[in-house]
Order: sequence, then C-alpha cells, then structure tokens
Amino acid sequence: MAVLQALSFFASSLFLLITLFPLISSSPQYPAHSHGLLFLNNLNGCKKGDTVEGLHQMKRYLCRFGYLSHVQNHSKTYDDEFDELLESAIRTYQLNYNLEATGTLDASTLALMSKPRCGVADVFHGKTGMNSGKKMVNRHRKISRHFHGVSHFAFFDGNPKWPASKSHLAYGFLPGTPIEAIAPVGRAFTTWAANTHFTFSQASSYETADIKISFESGDHGDGEAFDGVGGVIAHAFSPTDGRLHFDAIETWAIGAVPNSFDMETVALHEIGHLLGLHHSSVEGAIMWPTIMEGATKGLHADDIAGINALYTATS
Repeated sequence: MAVLQALSFFASSLFLLITLFPLISSSPQYPAHSHGLLFLNNLNGCKKGDTVEGLHQMKRYLCRFGYLSHVQNHSKTYDDEFDELLESAIRTYQLNYNLEATGTLDASTLALMSKPRCGVADVFHGKTGMNSGKKMVNRHRKISRHFHGVSHFAFFDGNPKWPASKSHLAYGFLPGTPIEAIAPVGRAFTTWAANTHFTFSQASSYETADIKISFESGDHGDGEAFDGVGGVIAHAFSPTDGRLHFDAIETWAIGAVPNSFDMETVALHEIGHLLGLHHSSVEGAIMWPTIMEGATKGLHADDIAGINALYTATS
C-alpha cells in the first residue's frame, strides 16, 4: 500500500510539472544573447555573391537599426542573397563599430551583432549618426578639444534638444514600476545633472512629467517592439519626446551582477538619448550602442563633450 501511495504521489507530481511547465523539455535552449539571432551562427564568412539561409534575417536586423531600408531594398529585403546593398550596409556597420570595413560577415562583426544593445537605430534617413559625430568635431572644434583630442559623439538628425527655457526636467515612473528601479535611475539623472546645465527631480505625477519612464515588453505601442531576452534591452526617444522604456523581460540588477543588466548604467545611456545625444563610436562612452551583462559603466569624456557641444551650439 505504501509503495502504491508513493507511486501515485510521484505520478501526480509529474503531471503537475508537465501541466505547469510544458515547454521545459520541448523548447530549444538558446544561448544567453541569442534573442532570435541563432541565424548568425550560419553566416560566418558570407560575402557578396553568396546565397545562404539566414541572410534575410540579417537584412531585417540591419533594417531595424537603419543600415538598410525597405524602400531601398524593395523585394530583396527578405531574400537570402548577399547583394551590393547588403555589402554596403555591413561596411557602414563595421565603420561605425571600429571594425575592418570588409563588407564581409566575419567573426568579429557577427560577435558584435549578437550583443545586447539599445534599440535606437544607428542610422536615420540614410545618415549614419555615429560617423557624423566625426564631422561635428569640425563644427564644434573648440568645444571638442577642450575635453579631449578627438570626439566621436553624435546628435540626432536635425540636432533636436530641449529649449533653453527648459533646463529643469521632471521625470516620472509609470505606476507599477518596480520600486527597486527608482533609486538607480535617480542616480543616473544626478550624474547627468553634475555634467550638464540640467537639473532633474522626480515628478509627483507620471502624467505631468517631462520624462516618462516605464517597463514594457514585446509590442508596446510605440512602433519599437522589444524582441525578447538579451536583444534590445531599452530605448528612448530624442528631445522633446521624453519616453524611456526598459524591457521588462530582462533581468535587471543594481551593480555588476552576473547575467543581469545594471539599471543605472542602462539609464545613463538612455537619458543621453532623452537629452539629444545619439550613439558614439567610442567603445568606452556611455553612448556606445551595446550594453553588457554583469558590468557597470559611467560617463566618458566623449559623452560630456557631446552634450555640452549640443547645448552650446547655436540652433
């Protein structure tokens, strides 16, 4: 009888496990940063003239971050042919990320593409913001040299910024935001305040805040859907939109915690966008597009040079 009872208990427990967690045995086990980018494993060494399964997904990736456009590529956007447009897009990507601009999908390029990153596109309307920062050195030469020898910061197309009359910005959190996020995000605002003419305070109401912060997942209605674990982890909009979204599905932490993203570090990056900075081609800068797990990062001289150049320059 005791044996039958034990077997019955085991069978019941097994049924509950299968019922509650039906995907444990059937779901593929993706690498930490795959977020649907397993197709990258099949593309090492691909070059112009090749036809390889997965290249259509590469084209979608490059479309998302501005390197290819649906209009430019027409029906070829979703085929598996490595054409001249794809080669050109990969060269631009490689230049932005300080890689050898071969136009070939080498291991270094694919490794960088697989890293978690900010969802803001690197290229807008065919203009690469990261490379345009090098041109802005000439426009703001005195400002840039004051901070360091060479600047690679960039602004959004049209140089949008907050008006001179709006140097104090209130930020608010969507009701239901994890309380653990409030302090590290607040510290990120304090860091920017210490290096700019801006001051910040937490608003009493989310609705009336200049900057609205929330945790979202998947398609959340802003045209910039999140793509799952380890892909795009956050995004923000240029001035004076004020929206900052963190991907709720990611693992967030305070400090350098393995397999987690430091909330303060990511907030520093996204606040840079909210103030008008685009992505930087300096890997040490907070505005570098990729953001690693288990690490923290602060403002770099390039970030400070960029924000001061933007708000010192005349419109």
